[in-house]
Amino acid sequence: MVTLAVTLVLLVVLVVVGAFVRVPYVSLGPGPTVNTLGAVGQTPVVKISGAPVRPTDGNLNLTTVSVTDQLTLFQAIGMWFSGRDSLQPREEVFPPGQSTEETRRQDQQQMGGSEDSATIAALRYLKRPTELTVTVDPKGPAAASLKTGDRVVSVNGAAVSTSDELRDAVSKLKPGAVVTLGVPNPAASVPAGTPAPVEQRRVTLGARPGDTGKGYLGVTPEVVNADPSLRIDFNVGDIGGPSAGLMLTLAVIDKLGTTDLTGGKFIAGTGTISDSGEVGEIGGITHKTLAAREAGATAFLVPAGNCAEARSDVPDGLRLVRVDTLSDAIGELAAIRDGKNVTRC
Repeated sequence: MVTLAVTLVLLVVLVVVGAFVRVPYVSLGPGPTVNTLGAVGQTPVVKISGAPVRPTDGNLNLTTVSVTDQLTLFQAIGMWFSGRDSLQPREEVFPPGQSTEETRRQDQQQMGGSEDSATIAALRYLKRPTELTVTVDPKGPAAASLKTGDRVVSVNGAAVSTSDELRDAVSKLKPGAVVTLGVPNPAASVPAGTPAPVEQRRVTLGARPGDTGKGYLGVTPEVVNADPSLRIDFNVGDIGGPSAGLMLTLAVIDKLGTTDLTGGKFIAGTGTISDSGEVGEIGGITHKTLAAREAGATAFLVPAGNCAEARSDVPDGLRLVRVDTLSDAIGELAAIRDGKNVTRC
């Protein structure tokens, strides 16, 4: 009787622990997908005004990873054995000392940055006007020569038009080097339609914080839309992070360009995007490919850096298409649309 009683007590304790005690893990699984050519609610995911927009069809779905927090022991075990979800230490998703709300705000900020980059990458691909501007650190080396909002068109005579080009041009130089920046003067008196004259501003570089062997200008570069009549707004719902960049860029190009990118097909994908059109890798790729296939996608655009992981678990009926750049993605979409061979992961 004593042994039975002890056993029952242990079982009760086990049930209580398993059902109520939280474990320091989160579950990751397939999340919602959103057609960037469609709408969330009644609002288009990509809304363009101030320029002609062509009608679109098919799907260019962005994909997400679902995160389930506050798991009990039993829930964690169930998800582990489901084969659909994976467990990850909670601190890798919610950094120690950072609240869930702070993490959510950070994700939203990253999405905002992704939307800005998507806009610029699309405009540059479509050869629409953009400008490289700077925000100046008032204590930085450039403070005496530049002001926030200035445009920069060259470094030591070499043209620059993206944030990466400006950073690369400066970081190749050593602290103490003098650089000459080409800065158009919008206040100059010139006939209408004539470009503003370019002034040459000289700056002696400082040492980059954290990497003192490289030159430091003390500005934050940003490429902006230079057409005041054109406005591009995004509505992705309650989705955060930077990984929707590629698919948002493609949606802008499909709407604002002259070519039907999908041919009516259901294509999904993921990847960050830079001003210059570089596609970056992301996390949770196998969860995203599963979500895409379950939503109906037959092809998935995979950042090159994610291909090895994506190949480890390919949903039946889904082609994994490797992309390094925005131009790659446009080319692969043409191949999918025309029934030709694609570059597979």
